[in-house]
Amino acid sequence: MDIRVKRRQGDFSIDAAFRTQEVGVTALFGRSGAGKTSIINMVAGLVRPDSGHIIVNGRPLFDSNTAVDVPPEKRRIGYIFQEGRLFPHLSVRSNLTYGLRLIAEAERYVNLDQVVHLLGIEHLIDRRPARLSGGEKQRVAIGRALLTSPSLLLMDEPLASLDAARKAEVLPFIGRLSREFAIPILYVSHALEEILNLADAMVVLEGGRAVAVGSIEALMSRPDLPLLTDCSDCGAVLSTRVALHDRRSGLTHLSFSGGILKVPGFDAALGTKVRVRIEARNVAIALVPPQQISVQNILRGSITEIVPGTGSLIDVRLDIGGSLLARITAHAREDLGLMPGQEVFALIKSVAVMHDAPGWHEQRSNCCRLPAPGPLPFKANTD
Repeated sequence: MDIRVKRRQGDFSIDAAFRTQEVGVTALFGRSGAGKTSIINMVAGLVRPDSGHIIVNGRPLFDSNTAVDVPPEKRRIGYIFQEGRLFPHLSVRSNLTYGLRLIAEAERYVNLDQVVHLLGIEHLIDRRPARLSGGEKQRVAIGRALLTSPSLLLMDEPLASLDAARKAEVLPFIGRLSREFAIPILYVSHALEEILNLADAMVVLEGGRAVAVGSIEALMSRPDLPLLTDCSDCGAVLSTRVALHDRRSGLTHLSFSGGILKVPGFDAALGTKVRVRIEARNVAIALVPPQQISVQNILRGSITEIVPGTGSLIDVRLDIGGSLLARITAHAREDLGLMPGQEVFALIKSVAVMHDAPGWHEQRSNCCRLPAPGPLPFKANTD
């Protein structure tokens, strides 16, 4: 996707630009009123930008310089709203195939059996929407959009109307869409935990402008993220894989470019990709590796940056084979004589490492979330 749009809406103006290079989930994140829905409505063709361009998979959908403005019905875009918006008089099967019939057979790359199996709705196929739960309705809505064989999926807070249990039900299915069908997804949310589950990249919007764009790993390690997202604390996100289940200790070992992270044991096949989040406040720094200590993760690294925080706190950015943040007091920095370039050891309790594998929700904290209808557990992320 290559999106650069400007639009004036009364007293509010949108002037946002971002680009993604690979298939995956790109999240539009920001407070209510930041312009998230307006942007995806422009991408869908429901709202016309005043100027700019919208290019998806190399195909211009809008370009003010060349007078290109493809009608919404010809953009081949699937749109999933907060509510399922199913046809109440049709069965699940008929709802699913409603859009399918409008697509020429030669242009179809998704079939009904694939979608039904992926979304786990075989047992619902003959029901009417009135007999479905909220989570089931959203799965059917996702399936209906998929069966139009879209070039792009737009999701406008598709979990916002669901309670925590229904969100946990739908979330894994959304996470599999891009991998299973190689469809780029533009996902709108103001729930950061939700985005950490799903997204490969994030666009932070504020006042109609993209104020930060990048990978989840890169953005989540920025010390200024709390200012952008209203988080009470920042942290780092690392991509890891399951390397070992130590039955004796009850710990699972996760490998990453800097070594091994040990976390409370969970069930996942070796090699499973797991995204972990480590809050800055849960990272301690030592000049030498401590002995006889209960902390399971002692990782060698170097200081790359020291950033003033709020009050007496400062943020220390570490390179441990990946970016890590530690939030400590200014007094602790002076006491240790910490300086950029210095080699140190990062200390992280295994129980303080949050991850997106099954069971994580049993130990999650309530950090880093804009006001939302409820917290979410992370999903399993396998490939």
